[in-house]
Amino acid sequence: MLFERVKSLDHILESARTRGLKRQLGAFDLTMLGIGAIIGTGIFVLTSVAADKAGPGMMFSFVIAGFVCALAALVYSEIAAMVPVAGSAYTYSYAVFGELAAWMVGWALILEYAVAAAAVAVGWSGYINGFLHEIGYGLPLALTAGPYDFIVLTETETGTTAGTTTAGGFNLLAFLISLFVTLLLIIGTSKSARFTAILVIVKIVALSAFIILALPAVNAANFEPMLPKGWGTPLSGVGVLGAAASIFFAYIGFDAVSTAAEETTNPNRNVPIGLIGSLTICTVFYLIVAYAAVGAVGAQPGAELSLSKEPLAFVLREVGYPAVGNWVASAAIVALPSVVLMMIYGQTRVLFTMSHDGLMPKFFSHVHKRFHTPHVVTLVTGIAVAFFAAMFPVGMLADVSNSGTLFAFFMVALGVMILRRREPDRHRPFKTPMIWIVGPLAMAGCALLFISLGWNTIRLFLYWALTGLIVYFAYARKHSHLGKQQTGSG
Repeated sequence: MLFERVKSLDHILESARTRGLKRQLGAFDLTMLGIGAIIGTGIFVLTSVAADKAGPGMMFSFVIAGFVCALAALVYSEIAAMVPVAGSAYTYSYAVFGELAAWMVGWALILEYAVAAAAVAVGWSGYINGFLHEIGYGLPLALTAGPYDFIVLTETETGTTAGTTTAGGFNLLAFLISLFVTLLLIIGTSKSARFTAILVIVKIVALSAFIILALPAVNAANFEPMLPKGWGTPLSGVGVLGAAASIFFAYIGFDAVSTAAEETTNPNRNVPIGLIGSLTICTVFYLIVAYAAVGAVGAQPGAELSLSKEPLAFVLREVGYPAVGNWVASAAIVALPSVVLMMIYGQTRVLFTMSHDGLMPKFFSHVHKRFHTPHVVTLVTGIAVAFFAAMFPVGMLADVSNSGTLFAFFMVALGVMILRRREPDRHRPFKTPMIWIVGPLAMAGCALLFISLGWNTIRLFLYWALTGLIVYFAYARKHSHLGKQQTGSG
């Protein structure tokens, strides 16, 4: 059944021409969209999560996660250039493995994009509320964290004993920013791309300012002990590997570039440029920022950095630049919505393609007559993201998102190698170098990080996958356009 209902690459390319999406994005647009999707909650917020799991060893975690992502990007670039259509790993899996596997990948991508968008929205809310506290207008805890987010209370913030915890209520700020971005996406892709390019510049300037001010404060003593929780073990979710699995979230987003392929001019050239260019720029920034943060204030588990919801602003305040720290927080407040935008954008394009294939309801593929965007699926996705963001903490959302991403990346790497054997003569505008080394390494890296997420996250992924199988056999399989064509019933 795995290789049943395989859709040929030629059929995929032909059907994409009938979907009505306008080609309007160039290489620069894609690179900016990629950077906009990558630089965000991962570095601005999850630095504290990594510090709690690995201490200063999170430096190694950034390297491991970046290396695995680089391998995945090389593989992604080959198939994205071959099949420049919307749908990302879902579409690629349909061409290689068949409908059932494609459905499961598409179902996993909901975890990657929608849940990731919610995680970024939660990260944004932490920065804006921290900024409001600095100027004396902070919101109460009940409106800045979800019911499953247990917050460490401090005497300065609440008047209670330091170290006690309480659950949140409804993260109103994260909810509202998700809805705002959804409306922006409905207005139009080109407007969203220009908006994102401006915010990318803001984020790069903010990170550059952080590096310039934090690097001189680096103290070698802050790196000792380097590995307070060791390298980590499978299913534990802690240590260097556990932190790498969590901050893998800091690098995902580059694959969202491939979901824009159907709206890109000269996609065979521009998609690989957008994928590899955005990831390279972000990796350099990440490694320097992580080094500066750890070296400036220390990053031992349980320390203040590991508890902060706005770690970069916290570091700058600690090293004597509170005004700049507030400015960096302001930059995050202004710029993080661009990441929410790209995550929701990627999700809607996957669901749009699945709807066009009959696996999702037909109204998901309706295109707005004025804005030329899939407005219905964008609105549905945005509302779902808003409620995820309002209910759950950023660490949980990031890990669950990573589980779906790692599964999808694993399948893409395997699919590219199968296509090399199955269709060796097909034109490849970009060929992954040393595919028989890069491909298996990408798969092994994804598998290693997946099992390092911890058993609780893996269990949630398995429940989600089981739900996906039920939905497929109850609805999607019966409504599949390809299935109807093969049986002659459609």
